[in-house]
Amino acid sequence: MAAMSGKIVQHGLVAHCYQQDRQLSPKYRKDCCTPYRQNFLPYIRRKLAWTDISTMQLRTFSNLNRGIFYCNATSSSTIIPTVDKSSFLKLQNGSDIRGVAVDGVEGEPINLTEPVTEAIAAAFVAWLLDRKKPVASRRLKVSIGHDSRISAQKLQDAVSRGLFGAGIDVIQYGLASTPAMFNSTLTKNEDFLCPADGSIMITASHLPYNRNGFKFFTDAGGLGKVDIKDILERAADIYKNFTDEGLRDTERRAAQSVKRVDYMTVYTSDLVEAVRKAAGNIEKPLEGFHIIVDAGNGAGGFFAGKVLEPLGAITSGSQFLQPDGLFPNHIPNPEDKEAMKAITQAVLDNKADLGIIFDTDVDRSAAVDSSGREFNRNRLIALVSAIVLEEHPGTTIVTDSVTSDGLTTFIEKKLGGRHHRFKRGYKNVIDEAIRLNSVGEESYLAIETSGHGALKENNWLDDGAYLMVKLLNKLASAKASGVGKGSKVLTDLVDGLEEPAFAVELRLKIDQNHEDLKGGSFRAYGEAVLQHLENIVASDPKLKKAPVNYEGLRVSGFGGWFLLRLSLHDPVLPLNIEAPSNEDAVMLGLAVISAVREFPALDTTSLDKFVQA
Repeated sequence: MAAMSGKIVQHGLVAHCYQQDRQLSPKYRKDCCTPYRQNFLPYIRRKLAWTDISTMQLRTFSNLNRGIFYCNATSSSTIIPTVDKSSFLKLQNGSDIRGVAVDGVEGEPINLTEPVTEAIAAAFVAWLLDRKKPVASRRLKVSIGHDSRISAQKLQDAVSRGLFGAGIDVIQYGLASTPAMFNSTLTKNEDFLCPADGSIMITASHLPYNRNGFKFFTDAGGLGKVDIKDILERAADIYKNFTDEGLRDTERRAAQSVKRVDYMTVYTSDLVEAVRKAAGNIEKPLEGFHIIVDAGNGAGGFFAGKVLEPLGAITSGSQFLQPDGLFPNHIPNPEDKEAMKAITQAVLDNKADLGIIFDTDVDRSAAVDSSGREFNRNRLIALVSAIVLEEHPGTTIVTDSVTSDGLTTFIEKKLGGRHHRFKRGYKNVIDEAIRLNSVGEESYLAIETSGHGALKENNWLDDGAYLMVKLLNKLASAKASGVGKGSKVLTDLVDGLEEPAFAVELRLKIDQNHEDLKGGSFRAYGEAVLQHLENIVASDPKLKKAPVNYEGLRVSGFGGWFLLRLSLHDPVLPLNIEAPSNEDAVMLGLAVISAVREFPALDTTSLDKFVQA
């Protein structure tokens, strides 16, 4: 019990330090908080790296060349609280599961506990068995990986127990990327126990340190919203039958049966070979290139040493490659301004040819050229579209709903492709591209402004590392053919992209407790707001509703456009405005305000401030 208390205190102190850390200046964080954080983190980092022998007690498997180990998965003794089905369902976040796994943030109690996690893992097995229907002589196997979060090891062990208790083989990959987890269901390599019948990635993307969650895959791709709801409903039923004695028994038996594999070796080797092939099978096609990686202390640090360096690239100046689940330097998010500022500055300071940045679990990415010009959002979509349309002329590029009119012009007029603007949500965009192909419309790229990009050639997996490989392929092939050296070959590809002088996103929140909802749902209220705005637009000659639109209301006017839509998961109406000037943007904002003022449950504070400023 003393050791257990030490763990609880240690995690609590880390959380407390982090909470204070966020309120302080960068200099104070560096000078005063870092020494304390470093005192706490070795314990946590050892757990992430599987080197705490007292915790994991690894035992070598019979064939050492395979890199497979049996390992003891430990957990704390657990008192099982009551959790009803509605609480399970609240963990759904579209096609993912998200929850609070670490205490320390006021008002955010833990809801992703170890028993809840075990139930979810067992429910995934039940879901999988319904679809795979294996013969009695073969046990299914599921792979598990995690990002750098401080709750990763705890949840990985809980997932392992849930899977084992449901009667399947369990393979732990340790620190991994989300794309690698999907790939493990496709790879055919018995030495690495592949292919897996299913895989689970433990991640909460770029969310704060106290959050965590799960993504699920089979060889058909990532699970969708309906599947996640099904799994959570099953988990709630499984959880009701848990007993403390039963969980302890599963823990004892699972400790002797879980296997560990270094699958990231396979995944990174495939990325390296893809670049070599694009350059005509040259061993070091990136020799002479200086490329910097910023992993944001997430799971993407492997890209520098395991992908770029074997290809001959210089990676000095790369930063934040070590996993640290408190994310002390910046949020690992290619959409975050501070994150992009950090990689841009690193490129300029080191006079590098290219900078690459990943989110926490490496399913999103962005880049920076040698001049410090960012390739993210619309510009990244334009760049990858240019590469794909060279390979597949005339193909359809599927994007989310908030892409710019200038991007449409670039794809259709400059590149000769077709721009199909769909809904927000990476799974929505990917599924729409798959649907278009099924009805005879060729599409090779589905990509969101968030940095999620999936290609047909890569099994429609949104893989941030593979997306950057497409850029590296272009650099390598250009060098091999003598066309050019450096990132200018990439920069030239987006020449002619019209970018708005002014762009803003505002969030209008719906107060679910406001009497104006009259007991109805925030979704119904939001739809009423959109319908009223549509009626106002129809009567205004200065505004024009987009003829084809799949989400919310998109309207052009004053040389720009706005899109008001209902959030996929939250009681929020995000408003995107792009215009040739601040004054034109204000005119579009005023058009929205005139309509939404009639809905008192809608908080328009951010919009009011914008038009008044």
